[in-house]
Amino acid sequence: MSEGRERSGEVKALPLVMEAPRGRAKPPRHLADLDEVGRKDLLTEMGLPGFRAKQLSTHYFGRLVHDPAEMTDLPASQREELVTALLPDLMTPIKQQSADAGTTVKTLWKLFDGSLVESVLMRYSDRATICISSQAGCGMACPFCATGQGGLQRNMSTAEIVHQVVVGARAMANGDVAGGEGRLSNVVFMGMGEPLANYKAVVGAVRRLTDPAPAGLGLSARHVTVSTVGLVPRIKQLADEGVPVTLALSLHAPDDELRNELVPINTRFSVAETVAAAYEYFEKTGRRVSIEYAMMRGINDQAHRADLLADVLGVYGMHWVHVNLIPLNEVRGSKYTRSFDEVMDEFVRTLERRGLSTTIRDTRGSDIDAACGQLAAEER
Repeated sequence: MSEGRERSGEVKALPLVMEAPRGRAKPPRHLADLDEVGRKDLLTEMGLPGFRAKQLSTHYFGRLVHDPAEMTDLPASQREELVTALLPDLMTPIKQQSADAGTTVKTLWKLFDGSLVESVLMRYSDRATICISSQAGCGMACPFCATGQGGLQRNMSTAEIVHQVVVGARAMANGDVAGGEGRLSNVVFMGMGEPLANYKAVVGAVRRLTDPAPAGLGLSARHVTVSTVGLVPRIKQLADEGVPVTLALSLHAPDDELRNELVPINTRFSVAETVAAAYEYFEKTGRRVSIEYAMMRGINDQAHRADLLADVLGVYGMHWVHVNLIPLNEVRGSKYTRSFDEVMDEFVRTLERRGLSTTIRDTRGSDIDAACGQLAAEER
């Protein structure tokens, strides 16, 4: 929003945890919802050999196999029952789009209840990253975001979150992404939803992703990034979980007046409170925080806001953050548009002069409804 423009009335405070409507059926229970002990106990309760849980986990997390026909170490007489118990179908791909010569692949998934979510697999020269969803829709109501415009349908289960990553890892291992066989190395919780509003399932997913195989996928916690618009109590809770993931704070504005409009949760937790919580995360984990800042033409890209951003972050020094400027993925029909390149370049120069490490994100898939929520909205 430009300076001096009138703002609409008060924004209602949003709840800290977004609950799905009561009465909804729950997603099928899956081994990724459970730890090793829980998987074994479940099979034992069903009258099945508990040790089979480790074999199933090895197939799913270690070999990246989901087809029962390939699980030849399981007895044929029990195979179907074992797979039904711990490896039920969770989601169905209903549309895929590719870009960047096939190195970017976006998938639209239909969950068991018809909810739609998206994930994006991106292959670079030195890594492969998957951007995953944690909720069907989002309740944070950020007006420039396609997902936020659709509201929240429901939270995703731990297994639904994890499965996006396992499928991406399988695609890389099988050479289904341009560039041949490879390894998935990075996961970013930057798809649909506010991860920390689905806290329990997201932390469970982080543990499954970072637990050594066959308990989990065996990724490095340092290669997992959890994004948030700034749920302060949950940021503090995450700092004490013992999993040193990278925290990405979607700030988007350095002043409360503008951020109240762009990120409505700011009416509950101010810029100062949110940045303080992010710094506390850095202090406890030693992990440098990424400040996400979507560049919007004439809204938040003015020179004085670059200086104000440096002031806000510099309260704790410049060593603890990296600023990641994001050229806005425009949503059709939205008043929010992408900043001009020269404006973004000057924004970077200002921050760097102030001592802040700053980059402009390498955007991918601009020709395939790249902003999360666009493909789902189009399908709906």
